Amino acid sequence: MKTRNIFILALALTSFTSCFSLNLQPEGVLSTTNPFTSVGEIQNYINQFYESGVRSQQMAAGGGSGICDIDINSDNLAGRAPVTRINGGLSRSNASKLGNYNYIRNVNFFLCNKDNFADKNQIEYRQLVGEAYYFRAWYYYRMFIDYGPVAIVTEPLEPVADKMKIGRNTRTEVADFIISDLKLAIDNLKEANSCAGMRIHKDVAKTLLSEVALFEGTWEKYHKAANDAFYQKDITDAKINEYLTTAATYAKQVMDRGVWAISTAGKDENDAYRRIFATTDLGSNPEILWYRKYDGDNVGNCVDRYLNTGGGGIGVTSSLVDDYLNIDGTPFAGADTTLYAYGEDLGPDVRDPRLSQTVALPGQKIHPNGDTLVLPPFIAKGGSAYGDNTTGYTLLKHNQIDFTGNVEAENKGATPAIQFRYADVLLNYAEALAELDGATNADAIIAAIQPLRDRVGMPAMDFDREFNDTTSYPFRNLDKYVQAVRRERRIEQAVEGRRLIDILRWAAADVLIRGWWPTGVVYTEEFKLAYPTFSPNLSDPEKRVYPLAPSSAAYNGGYGFRLDRDYLLPFQDRMISLTEGLWTQNPGWD
Repeated sequence: MKTRNIFILALALTSFTSCFSLNLQPEGVLSTTNPFTSVGEIQNYINQFYESGVRSQQMAAGGGSGICDIDINSDNLAGRAPVTRINGGLSRSNASKLGNYNYIRNVNFFLCNKDNFADKNQIEYRQLVGEAYYFRAWYYYRMFIDYGPVAIVTEPLEPVADKMKIGRNTRTEVADFIISDLKLAIDNLKEANSCAGMRIHKDVAKTLLSEVALFEGTWEKYHKAANDAFYQKDITDAKINEYLTTAATYAKQVMDRGVWAISTAGKDENDAYRRIFATTDLGSNPEILWYRKYDGDNVGNCVDRYLNTGGGGIGVTSSLVDDYLNIDGTPFAGADTTLYAYGEDLGPDVRDPRLSQTVALPGQKIHPNGDTLVLPPFIAKGGSAYGDNTTGYTLLKHNQIDFTGNVEAENKGATPAIQFRYADVLLNYAEALAELDGATNADAIIAAIQPLRDRVGMPAMDFDREFNDTTSYPFRNLDKYVQAVRRERRIEQAVEGRRLIDILRWAAADVLIRGWWPTGVVYTEEFKLAYPTFSPNLSDPEKRVYPLAPSSAAYNGGYGFRLDRDYLLPFQDRMISLTEGLWTQNPGWD
């Protein structure tokens, strides 16, 4: 594997923050002549990455910038206007700087100087080395998702013109480099039996490794099957299966420890799933491997501020709602939906109880003062833009309806930002097995998914009973094992910011995004009287609420995702010129 050096912005040490108290500055400073000679100095340095090396955790009304609303860039949520990327509206002028290289340079600065520490076997030192390798893998993984292959950088050299004239590594080289870094992280990190410490540990790194391997295995498999421009042309089926096997292996290692479990804390099976995402302190929850805690005071977010209105400038789509199985485990395939405005067929006695713990039912309290209830026909008007609900399906998941802080204030919410939970491990394992050989692995897939079903009182997975072959179902042509685990993944991880990544790696924008438009509740006469400014999708025989303005480009033709281009983002033109053409532009962006 080739390693390269690229000019990255200068190292900055003045604004690093602690992962525990985000408003505090680190206590130590680096020695300018011989840095990283003490554990305290190293920890203060590594703490900076806990600020940037996590999944998004904020919420901006309808903006898709955080873990609670980022699914607006998929078929799970809808805002007031189409998201530019999935509507095919990006151009090269929208290209962003590769900012993760700044963080990678900072990680590399430590890794290239870590030998200044005397006792290489000290447990605390090895833990911090493991964290550094983890974060470098994370920053590369995020660029890999967005841009595909990039240049691998392992040294923080100063800018030298000749050193900048380098090409990108191949997809396989970048994927293998990320996996290699995660293996180094695993070798050094401590084991943990809870997430109370809020630091990375072995099982976090194994979970991310499983995710990366599953991402690349499925990306190569399905883009190769589509014969498009986004897979590595010399990739072999053996290499694809190697990634899928790696994904299953590392997920199974986490499972076999017997430490983590699916949480059932709550009043009953109709509350336990939702409760995870609304509990401020998850330190003792056996399902959570790693999370970011907010106290709603010194460290807060805006999730409650927006969701407590019943709006947030977003709405859950009928596409997501319709994908939840019936309570008997059969598909909800085109059943009579005229009662949607009243929620009678959204309830836990009729549908998978995760639906009513994700989408609020009529009469559901959604604000701590108890005055704000979800009432038919569902659309919430909070007196301001962020109080709007765009589809009529009100998001309940992530909403702390019992929050005692100042729910009206900016950045005073305490909704936790979960990075990894045990459910993610089980889903990775089940999907990898389904992709390798669903028929042979059927029993193991069922067993892996069983704890998720048990939590909400759903029957065990049955691939024949659950198979949806209706003409309107996007994945009707898939293998029944793959279809089942994809649906389970969508339902269990709904509105956790993962859906677009799944669509991209499955090469599924042709059936899920291109030509599709979001719809909401059925446009009943009562709804029409209450909200005359909303328009139904007149081409839909069910006449569902259409959240986008009639003038929207997506109104008639659906989203304009370009299948020949939009699976990857463009590079800035300066990257092409800087390297004198050695960095080639991504497909379709020339």
